Amino acid sequence: MTFRLSPVSVIGLGLLAAVSLSSTASAGDAAKGKVLAYTCHGCHGVPDYKNAYPNYRVPKLGGQNEAYLVSALNAYAKGERPHPTMHAQAATLTDEEKADIAAFLSAGGGIPNKEVVGTPPPATQTCVACHGADGAKTVAPDYPKLAGQPADYLVHALKDYKSGKRKNPIMAGIISGVDEKDFEALAEFFSKQQAVCTTDQVRDHGKCETE
Repeated sequence: MTFRLSPVSVIGLGLLAAVSLSSTASAGDAAKGKVLAYTCHGCHGVPDYKNAYPNYRVPKLGGQNEAYLVSALNAYAKGERPHPTMHAQAATLTDEEKADIAAFLSAGGGIPNKEVVGTPPPATQTCVACHGADGAKTVAPDYPKLAGQPADYLVHALKDYKSGKRKNPIMAGIISGVDEKDFEALAEFFSKQQAVCTTDQVRDHGKCETE
């Protein structure tokens, strides 16, 4: 089942994002964030590191949208995303520290795509209006880049949005029109794109290396 967003819906989502950004965005200090982010590297800095239960590879953070990283940390801190370890980490951070960490991790902007890799499955029609044809060109900075993320992580995130474990009003409306049988194909497609720098690059250099 494919769910397509109308132009009006896309504009509406963009306005919601703009409202969100106006209340949460702040300039972070990447130098301070480099020091604070040492705890992040214990999991996100290890290639193919897997969450214990449920079992899935943790997301890549390098080159991710700065405003999205702040939004995600806030969601974990508030319990809007269920993850005990991430909640414990995020809940101890001030707004300034979250912004600093996000500024550091987003540095470099990711590896630029030259073209879409592979044939998009029909269900990607649901995603591209907000995340771009390759999952790397989001319509708003507080939306995540999907490109290059581990497929099993993307499936896990989609299932959590579908079940309501992850609480997000925009995703709740969108995911209701997506059949769960399409999750694997969506995740595999976006995982093959190359827009987010590797965790090794972030750990060793502090920012992404471009081709």
